Amino acid sequence: PMTMPAAESERIRGYLIGQAAKLTIPELVEKVRTDSAALKAAGESVPGNQFDARPAEGEWSAAEVWTHVLEMSEHGARSIAGIIEGGRLPERAADVISGETRTALRDSGAYWEAYLAIREPLYERVLQAKGDEHLDVKMTHPWFGEFSWREWFLFMRVHDLDHMRQLQAIAAALS
Repeated sequence: PMTMPAAESERIRGYLIGQAAKLTIPELVEKVRTDSAALKAAGESVPGNQFDARPAEGEWSAAEVWTHVLEMSEHGARSIAGIIEGGRLPERAADVISGETRTALRDSGAYWEAYLAIREPLYERVLQAKGDEHLDVKMTHPWFGEFSWREWFLFMRVHDLDHMRQLQAIAAALS
């Protein structure tokens, strides 16, 4: 499994907590939506005929990266809605590579459409929130610790950008 130095995880955690508290709900949604849009181009940069290819032994294919991004987006959307609406956290999905791909999704464009089908309703749900709903209910990340739903929502941006860089590296390795 991947690891991260404690100082780096604390720096990221501090950023997420500070920004999630500072930004208004519309600003949070705009930041996540705008910055995460870079996933589209990163995915499209992977040659379509190599979408399922792993660039090296033990590394993820673009399809596996996208599947992981979708799984984490689904978990975040379910959890954030559950907390805002009822102050409860649904069952946790693991932030690990499942090793699976969504066989019905054959290319980055199809994954992007599936991503938007999860994310756009989440953005709309968050925009309807006051912003102070059940902030005591925490979601736990293995590296970064406990987050309120606002902090986790912003974490989804960091997660997307991390995997955007992974998709760019896959594209570079395969081209």
